[in-house]
Amino acid sequence: MNAPRSPALSGRVASLHLHPAEPGTPMQADEAVELVAAQGIQGDTRYFGKLSRDTGQPTRRQVTLIEREQIAEHAATLGLPSILPGAVRSNIETTGINLIALLGREVEIGSAVLLLHSPRDPCAKMDAICQGLRALMMDSRQGVLAEVVRSGTIRVSDSIILRS
Repeated sequence: MNAPRSPALSGRVASLHLHPAEPGTPMQADEAVELVAAQGIQGDTRYFGKLSRDTGQPTRRQVTLIEREQIAEHAATLGLPSILPGAVRSNIETTGINLIALLGREVEIGSAVLLLHSPRDPCAKMDAICQGLRALMMDSRQGVLAEVVRSGTIRVSDSIILRS
């Protein structure tokens, strides 16, 4: 049985990125990604299929999302003309949606369903982009973590639909 769907939010997928095999190298942009329930994004070397050290179960940190508007605000605060897509090392960059406001909710993107469960914890690599970026990304300005509830494909420009 399908869960009821809310109307499409104004949010869309702006860009998609996979973590490369070599840590610290640039994220790999893609036009479409395959998500696997309880595993993450197929081909993402950082999160796919990882198990929790505490429980031995799949980790809830399977996919990361951040708003392009938030990235642009950080760039402006730091005096940068922009921060390139993928530079903040998030899997899915969005436009037109407040992700933090949807914590604890499920969203349908393409044919996949994600549960947005907690704020993302920015790492020290953010200061390598520009000193001070990591501090700006604290306090609900850093994107969110999600787990894959239903497998499916997500493409650039897909709508983000809130499930009720």
